[in-house]
Amino acid sequence: MLNNKTILVTGGTGSFGKSFIRHLLATSSPKKVIVFSRDELKQYEMAQSFTDSRMRFFIGDVRDKERLKQALSEVDVCIHAAALKHVPIAEYNPTECIKTNIHGAQNVIDACLANDVSKVIALSTDKAANPINLYGATKLASDKLFIAANNMKGSRHTQFSVVRYGNVVGSRGSVVPFFKSLLKSGAKEIPITDERMTRFWITLDSGVQFVFDNLKRMHGGEIFVPKIPSMKITDLADALAPNLPRKIIGIRPGEKLHEVMVPKDDSHLSIEFESFFIIKPTILFQTPIDYTTTADGQRGKPVEIGFEYNSQTNTQWLTKEQIITMSEPF
Repeated sequence: MLNNKTILVTGGTGSFGKSFIRHLLATSSPKKVIVFSRDELKQYEMAQSFTDSRMRFFIGDVRDKERLKQALSEVDVCIHAAALKHVPIAEYNPTECIKTNIHGAQNVIDACLANDVSKVIALSTDKAANPINLYGATKLASDKLFIAANNMKGSRHTQFSVVRYGNVVGSRGSVVPFFKSLLKSGAKEIPITDERMTRFWITLDSGVQFVFDNLKRMHGGEIFVPKIPSMKITDLADALAPNLPRKIIGIRPGEKLHEVMVPKDDSHLSIEFESFFIIKPTILFQTPIDYTTTADGQRGKPVEIGFEYNSQTNTQWLTKEQIITMSEPF
């Protein structure tokens, strides 16, 4: 599907971007792959390991609509991964988070429409479901913008969809590298925010594959949610540091005890498939779409009213042995 296509990834020097592009080059024959990001050092370092002649590196910020329009010229597929993602930092710097995550999202939409990009997938987060922190609120707004864009395209053929998933094992700033750095430095205890805390967990490779799969499944207007396991923060601590005591430090600004990916209030819009859910748009489109069948022919069925996909009540849980195995590369 991506053979001879030009693909642009915003935030392409991040953990997801590098893994997505590595997989793309290994499994498809794209015409061109564009990394769009604002950090010249990260681009320089990435260019040293991604030496494929089809690679292009564009310095730019999603806050700059004109630069986005230039970069998206003749692009077929856009993956929007750029965001400010650190929950406590967003709490202390709300305006900056809004500029990137909301205004930047609208800029990506406008630039994709201006260039008649065929498919656009925006990455989201479980924190956008019933958000209590600024980061989650901005990503909810971003999700709404991308879904509504399907009603703004007129005669264009652009499709906009969203992929929402949980914590990515080993991504920059995540808990596994943090715990391992503490152990490496000789820490005598492991800091735990709250012993009741649970999280959805997904590997980077699985997250990347989910995006590839949804490029085939998307009609435009869906939020795709994978079925993934949950993890107890205490199990993570015991798996990585079984001999160290825990120190309870309290929930950080903007944190939840448990995360939700399909809220109860969206149950009337949600469809269950074998390995994922789809949340239908809350608005009506000019051309009705049957979301119970994906574009690649998979069939799903509506969930029960009141259903919620919650990290605390999830039916899939990681064992300590699985946590160790998933954490080993980091």
